[in-house]
Amino acid sequence: MKPQRRKRLLIIVAVLVGVGLALTLALRALQENINLFYTPSQIANGEAPLDTRIRAGGMVEKGSLQRSADSLDVRFVVTDFNRSVTISYRGILPDLFREGQGIVALGKLNAQGVVVADEVLAKHDEKYMPPEVTKALRDSGQAAPAAPSTPSKQG
Repeated sequence: MKPQRRKRLLIIVAVLVGVGLALTLALRALQENINLFYTPSQIANGEAPLDTRIRAGGMVEKGSLQRSADSLDVRFVVTDFNRSVTISYRGILPDLFREGQGIVALGKLNAQGVVVADEVLAKHDEKYMPPEVTKALRDSGQAAPAAPSTPSKQG
């Protein structure tokens, strides 16, 4: 093989190895940052991975909120009306957090089946519900709250 061809071949191989390495690192970084959404039924059925950051959501059961008297620890139960899962959180809950409304919690599922959340997201107003929660309720056969209707324009 001529030296010029050999040099070109080595450059092409080096570029391909570099692109492959960059792609591998990018995909690994994306995989670590992905947070899959799980419903309480999926978590109760063992479909959610343990000790991996997930998003869990549903409706907060009325009467399930328990606040610690001496710390910022709270526990509450989230349901999709088929199954329920307990969520433990340390921090200040969002102002819009209410029992009977939809939330999404980001955290890790422990061996006891409790989601230890590091972030809790509440709905924006009385009509809004996170899309994942709406889909989960629809899939479970429960009626999700109706979306606000817009009046028709008559002219």
